[in-house]
Amino acid sequence: MDVIFHGALTVLNLLLIVGCCVVFTNAVEHLGKIYNLNEGAVGSILAAVGTALPETIVPLVAILGAYIAHTDIHVGKEIGIGAILGAPFLLSTLAMFVTGVAVIIFAKMKKRERTMNANYVVMFRDLKFFLFSYTLAIAAGFIHHPIIKYACAAGLLIYYLIYVFKTLNCSHSDCSESSEIDELLLERVLKKYNAFIVWLQVIISIAALIYFAHIFVGQIRFFASLFSINPLVLSLILAPIATELPEKFNSVLWVSHSKDTLALGNITGAMVFQSCIPTAIGILLTPWVFGTESLINIVLVYCSTVILFINLYRDKAFSPHILITCGAFYLIYLVYILKQII
Repeated sequence: MDVIFHGALTVLNLLLIVGCCVVFTNAVEHLGKIYNLNEGAVGSILAAVGTALPETIVPLVAILGAYIAHTDIHVGKEIGIGAILGAPFLLSTLAMFVTGVAVIIFAKMKKRERTMNANYVVMFRDLKFFLFSYTLAIAAGFIHHPIIKYACAAGLLIYYLIYVFKTLNCSHSDCSESSEIDELLLERVLKKYNAFIVWLQVIISIAALIYFAHIFVGQIRFFASLFSINPLVLSLILAPIATELPEKFNSVLWVSHSKDTLALGNITGAMVFQSCIPTAIGILLTPWVFGTESLINIVLVYCSTVILFINLYRDKAFSPHILITCGAFYLIYLVYILKQII
């Protein structure tokens, strides 16, 4: 009965998170409208950071919660490292795959064109930033001198601030695409529209996402203990799916309206965030040492990202088929993990 209960609770969390994504996506578009931000900034910063908060909370809850609650600190750190490494992996593989499939499905439904119109400047900038920050974060795992490690963590935080500055200062002509936005959901309820109402909807949706991420940490601990699975392996696979992939439903929503810069910026911007902020937390609060499972995961992240980078450099655009190809790397890792478990 415990397995059924925890399984049902996990599924319910996923459904509720998807609902929160709809609310958040609606609000973040209105934030961009109110503050006259380019869509590159809306997708790569507001949407990406807002929806990435639960993934940042998961390792924090796992690591700090273990200290506070006096539970197994080793398990907490393993879950933390797994969640931190798992997020960029899922974003560069499965999230891209889902977005590519969504484009093809909506094109067949005549809701959009098959050709993607994501802004080349925004996507190329994001991938360049990600490759550098991710490489720095991974390099820190092979450095044993504490001061140099801490310097890497500080460098990642500073690097993300540079990324935010560059994105916010990108010209509207380079980083925007014109599109209509739906009515604010809270406006329908409160019959009012102003910046406070928009921020209220943002805060409510993010708070709900953080709460469900907190619940999910408990689910990882339960299933890892029940099936005697390495919590790092379990968190590498399950944590990002529960906390990252449902939020990428934002990208599916935007793709359905041909808002490809927002859709892909939501993913690539989150990749930059995940390679800077959570990795800095991992470097500071965990041993930040990689085993075989982690190293294979890291190599596959590079494979997927380099394919995206080369395609974008060559064609100046993404195609849904390239995005779908990235899903193969997720499948490779999933098969590897299942063989290890069996």
